[in-house]
Amino acid sequence: MPSSPPGPQSVDRALALLDAVADAERPVPAKALARMLGCALSTVYHLTGPLIARGHLVRTPEGYAPGPRVPALHRAYQRHHGLGGGGAGIGELLGLLRRTSGAEAYFTAYHDGRITVVDTTAPVTDTAHPFVPGTEDRAHATAHGKALLAALPGAQRRRYLADHGMARFTERTITSPERFEAELARVRERGFAVSVGEADPAYTCLATTLPTRGDGVVHALSVSLPTAEFRQRHGAVRAALARAVPLFAPAAFPTLPES
Repeated sequence: MPSSPPGPQSVDRALALLDAVADAERPVPAKALARMLGCALSTVYHLTGPLIARGHLVRTPEGYAPGPRVPALHRAYQRHHGLGGGGAGIGELLGLLRRTSGAEAYFTAYHDGRITVVDTTAPVTDTAHPFVPGTEDRAHATAHGKALLAALPGAQRRRYLADHGMARFTERTITSPERFEAELARVRERGFAVSVGEADPAYTCLATTLPTRGDGVVHALSVSLPTAEFRQRHGAVRAALARAVPLFAPAAFPTLPES
């Protein structure tokens, strides 16, 4: 059986294979992976063998799916970058917020020029929800992004927006820097941020920042739910979010690693 080319090309293909499996909604058959990667079927088998052995992939009757090693990698990412969620505490508190608000809950962070969705109660299999763990590329259109950016010094915020842009995702997305600054002024005045169909036309999200600990990391707590549902009970959802904030004490978040 021919093998994958040695060296960087093989590594790049293995990472591309992992990305393809992670992005898929269902397990991916080997033939489909070969088409996606533009390689031979034998190369797919060559690459998946070590990935399965290390727990990064599993092979199911339907195809390949993420393996048991993946959650540990996510926890390591959170720990190394001081983004919280390193223990069961954050997940349990998000679950409590989910039950009291009736909306999916999210724990997000700004750190070193990047905004990340650290953890969420939304099932990874539920592709209807627009906010998933990982780097947030639509911060200006989300409530958690607005809350985090509103908490930054002006120069730092402008640098973030210059680096990431202000793309339009729906007809409601704010793409004007002047309008966005006015929106953030309202966020600081009210103490919370809201995004009604700005990142996804069907969803509204509500967010507020959490107390800081002076290490440059800013955390936010947010919820999202269908816009029609939010309009019916926005007061109760906002109250549940406010009640949850004191539970997320800064001491519960891992400290940043020393440089």
